[in-house]
Amino acid sequence: MQLNKLPIFPLQVVLYPGEVLPLHIFEDRYLELVSDCVAQEIPFGIVLFREGKLEQMGCTARISKVEELEDGKRDIVVTGERRFRVSKLYRSRAYQTADIEMVQDTPGSADLNMIERVIAQHIKLLELAGRTPAPTMYQERDPLSFFIAHNSGLSLDQKQEVLELQTESSRIGLLIDHLEQFIPAVEQAESIRLKIKSNGHFKDFPPEVDK
Repeated sequence: MQLNKLPIFPLQVVLYPGEVLPLHIFEDRYLELVSDCVAQEIPFGIVLFREGKLEQMGCTARISKVEELEDGKRDIVVTGERRFRVSKLYRSRAYQTADIEMVQDTPGSADLNMIERVIAQHIKLLELAGRTPAPTMYQERDPLSFFIAHNSGLSLDQKQEVLELQTESSRIGLLIDHLEQFIPAVEQAESIRLKIKSNGHFKDFPPEVDK
């Protein structure tokens, strides 16, 4: 087991490998973290933090863009690279660091039928959101599950579960089950919104959808 030490950025966000994420950095300790990562050309780790608890699995984040703002704060863009598991946390700096173990998938690729189903479901969800996705957008996405998961209406619990699953087939299976339930709920909410709008009582009606 090879351990690496990594700066840790706790957030109420689940980052996936391949995902691009913009961040606004304003706390001094995380401004220092960004400076250190840029100077040393190293990634940092994003780990979900909620209800006072830091999850054990996160994703490394490589900084691709830094914009210095007039007030000393920074806007950065990061790309998720690899999943890791936290082995030990340290608090010797302004920000946390950790010994981490990189996580690899175990064998278990999704079959073609599962892949076709989840792509069709995801396209339908995006169309309900007013987008027109091209089927080619799913090409060369490896693993496909992380690309789909980051904008599929998953709760934080579900997003973290996807991150922690160790096979592509299990992640795709979770997404299929989720989308089979989520899409009808979105369709129903859209139908209600259109009915209310046609009645002229409300200009805007964004009903919440149970996940």
